[in-house]
Amino acid sequence: MEQLELWKVIIIGIVEGITEWLPISSTGHMLLLDDLISLQMSEAFKEMFFVVIQLGAILAVVVVFWKQMWPFRFREKPVIQRDIFSMWFKVIAACIPAAVLGLLFDDWLEAHFGHPFSIAVMLILYGVAFIVIENWNRSRTPKMDSIADINYKTAVIIGFFQALAMIPGTSRSGATIVGALLLGVSRTAAAEFTFFLAVPTMLGASALKILKFGLAFSSTELITLLVGMVVAFVVSVLSIKWLMAYVRRHDFKVFGWYRIVLGIVVIVYTLLK
Repeated sequence: MEQLELWKVIIIGIVEGITEWLPISSTGHMLLLDDLISLQMSEAFKEMFFVVIQLGAILAVVVVFWKQMWPFRFREKPVIQRDIFSMWFKVIAACIPAAVLGLLFDDWLEAHFGHPFSIAVMLILYGVAFIVIENWNRSRTPKMDSIADINYKTAVIIGFFQALAMIPGTSRSGATIVGALLLGVSRTAAAEFTFFLAVPTMLGASALKILKFGLAFSSTELITLLVGMVVAFVVSVLSIKWLMAYVRRHDFKVFGWYRIVLGIVVIVYTLLK
């Protein structure tokens, strides 16, 4: 593997690790990044790579939130924490809309909305949504302060918001957080639920992409995938910890403004190419 290509993979892994958890669209950033520093790989591999690299970021969630995610405790005697099982049932319920709609429309949406101009529009649209919703929330008190307060109806509705992220540039975390805030979930609970929801969602999406691509990886493709996932994991651990500390004291408007500025830059760049 050439050194230049290795550096490209490292840069992409860093971008994935940051943008997977911040509500600014990881897939959108990676597609745009590939337009600037394109990997010398087949289009079929890159389509798979930009999804499966997120497994590194998902592993970071498992590591950071292990105690909140694993329902079994083994001390003096085995203990099953039913509240964690309840949380996972809600997460599974929230995954159903994206799973069904993803199987039906994933390829069509990628073919029609995976270009820079479409990504820019979605960046701006959800950027405005964050600012409007946060301004609206200033006079509201959250009805759900923790994941335990989220009921199944709310979880499924959040799942439909997550399904909107099939359009590149939307951001899976951005769409779910917007939906959760609209439904009266606190910022901290919205962020945590988004992290947990990512685990089965991205495991399923990655499995689908790998099966579609096939398991006959070349050595270069395998190295590319593993390096990208490892870098994404390390950076994701730092990003998750930073975001959770940030949302305890601040709102999401800064991400809205970032999305708007980036969207405008992308439109200008696309027009000048």
